[in-house]
Amino acid sequence: MNTTHMSRRGFVGTALAGAGAVAVTAALPGRGLAATPAPLPPLDPAALRAAIGDLGHPPSTAAQLRVGGTAGRWYGASGVADIRTRRPVGTRDRIRIGSITKVFVATVVLQLVAEGRVALDAPVRGVLPGLLPARFSPVTVAHLLNHTSGLPDHVGVPEPKTVQEVLRHRFDRWTPREWVATATHGPLKFAPGTRQEYRGINYVLAALIIDEVTGRPYGEAVAARVLGPPGLARTTVPGDDPRVRGRHVHGYLAEADGRLRDVTVYDQSSCRGEGDMISTTEDLDRMLVALFSGELLPPELLEPMFTLPPEEVRMLDGSPARYSTGLQRATVNGVALWGKTGETYGYKNAVFSTRDQRRRFVLAHHPTAVRGDEESRVAVRVADLLTRDPSTGRRPV
Repeated sequence: MNTTHMSRRGFVGTALAGAGAVAVTAALPGRGLAATPAPLPPLDPAALRAAIGDLGHPPSTAAQLRVGGTAGRWYGASGVADIRTRRPVGTRDRIRIGSITKVFVATVVLQLVAEGRVALDAPVRGVLPGLLPARFSPVTVAHLLNHTSGLPDHVGVPEPKTVQEVLRHRFDRWTPREWVATATHGPLKFAPGTRQEYRGINYVLAALIIDEVTGRPYGEAVAARVLGPPGLARTTVPGDDPRVRGRHVHGYLAEADGRLRDVTVYDQSSCRGEGDMISTTEDLDRMLVALFSGELLPPELLEPMFTLPPEEVRMLDGSPARYSTGLQRATVNGVALWGKTGETYGYKNAVFSTRDQRRRFVLAHHPTAVRGDEESRVAVRVADLLTRDPSTGRRPV
């Protein structure tokens, strides 16, 4: 759990798995394209508009959806970017992308692996001397990237549960090493590589590895290596700046009386490298294209992003592992989707694609609850519409 962020349970989590109207299978070990790709439905603009236009379920201030790929393209938006001015959401408005940051970080680490500057099987303690205790010696770079490290829970950090608590901690400032220190108490939760538990701390450490290997802040490496080649001009790593610069969608939280509090300005230091980046739906779609097309990584290092841990490696709740190196997998209505979810207060996002890029989507919406499973319902509706066979007659939840 992060001090400034909600639990990052995306649409592949229990909220979607329990949605009876959507056929969702557990994520099984992925090793490339399926022999016979599942058929995709034609796009239904009216249904897609309705899916993102329902800002009451859950309560939200805005939503936008960008669909791409060879099977059809569509863009739509609803709500307002700023409740004060009532300005509508624009196609190039910046948003906080939360844990989608991890895709960028994993890509840079894999590039460094390709250059021989770090190894996936290298112990983290060897790459970052003096940061982790000796009992964490078995943890490798690969364990961080696919969330099989077994690092302990954070100790001594606030976990806001109300709007007032969120606002009280919005400007808490942490150095990366201070944040890592809160997750080094006690033993490893499990032997590295034997279980999977999604943890942001893994990517805080991955960003520190980029710092160490390149000799500059991870954000500079991301900008030079990932943002530049595909031309992601509106994507930034904010560093110590708590603001979202330029034209952007504001994030809000609703108090008990319904009053909305603007939480756009927020210190992101506790999630450096795992959830602090800013982008647009347009840039995120371009990122997916560049990554999945092999423009950013050689084939042998792109493959780990589409490979889940062995079948015997399970999540802590016993369900199948669903995170690869930098990505996650969901199978919805028989269609395998690879991508990432990300959220922070006032922002909830999902970027997914079939591996062959027949269908991609980038969803950004802005729920006003501090936390709650209902927030995944928009992603449920969208994923269902983009994958279900229209002949079944199923409707989105």
